[in-house]
Amino acid sequence: MVAVVLALCCATVAACSTSRVSAEQSKVSAIAVGGKVAEIVDRGTLLVGTTGDYRPLSFCESDSTYWGFGIEMAAEIAKSLGVGTRFVKTSWPTLTADVLADPQTFDLAIGGITITDARRETMLMSEGYLANGKTILCRASEKDRYQSLADIDKPEVRVMVNPGGLNEKFAVAKLTHATIIVHRKNEEIPTLVAEGQADVMITEITEAPYYIKTDTRLAAPLLNEPFTHGQIGVLMKKGQDDLLLMVNAVIERMKKDGSLRRLHEKYGLVYVY
Repeated sequence: MVAVVLALCCATVAACSTSRVSAEQSKVSAIAVGGKVAEIVDRGTLLVGTTGDYRPLSFCESDSTYWGFGIEMAAEIAKSLGVGTRFVKTSWPTLTADVLADPQTFDLAIGGITITDARRETMLMSEGYLANGKTILCRASEKDRYQSLADIDKPEVRVMVNPGGLNEKFAVAKLTHATIIVHRKNEEIPTLVAEGQADVMITEITEAPYYIKTDTRLAAPLLNEPFTHGQIGVLMKKGQDDLLLMVNAVIERMKKDGSLRRLHEKYGLVYVY
C-alpha cells in the first residue's frame, strides 16, 4: 500500500514547511519497502506506549487525556509520518516486556525513559532529546537536612520510590542504610512525602521542578547537583531501524529549528543541546 517511505514524507509537505521535512526526508530516503514505518503509515496511527504517571513528561488525566513533554514529542513524530497518535498505557515494571511483546502492543515507548547500555543491548533507543539525572524531593521544612547522599542514607530516613524503574534500582544500590518504601503509583509519591508518609523521593531533575512549583510544601535541595547524568530517549523493539532513523531525524530537526528548545521552555526544563 505504501511504496516508498520517502513518498510518505513528501505527502506531509502540505502540513509542514519544506525546511522541516527535508531533514526527515534525507534520513529515510533509503529505507526499504515493507518496514515498520510503512506499517504505521498503512495503519494511519502511531501507537505510543507511555506510563502516564510522570509529570511533566507523560501524564494521563482521569478522563484519559494525555499531556506532557514526551506526549508532544510523540505528536511531532506522528506528524512527520503523516499519521495520528494513540497512547497505550504501560508501566515501569512492565516496560521492557511490553516493548518486546509479540505481537506488539505499541510501536515505540516515550516519556521519562533513560538511555542505558542495558536497554540498548536488547532494544533500540533514539538519540537523547532531554537531559536528566537523579535527585530528590523532600519537605521544604527539611531541605537543609539533605545535602548529600550520606545525609539520606540513614535508617531513620524513609525513601519512597516507584517500582520497576531506574529510581528503585538507584535507591537499592546507593542507599543501603535508608529505609526504602516502594509505592506503586509514581504520581502519588510527592504528595505522600509532603504529607509526612515518607521523607525523601528519589526522582529526576526532569520531574522535581514541576512538583516544587506546584506544591510549596516540597523542595529539591540538590536539583543543581544531580547524583547521575543521562539522557532521555525513545524506546522501541529491535528490527525497527527504519522507525529509529525517522525518530532520530525528527529529534535532529527539532534541535536545529529551535522547536526542542521552545518545548523545554514550555515545561520549565533545562536545555543543554
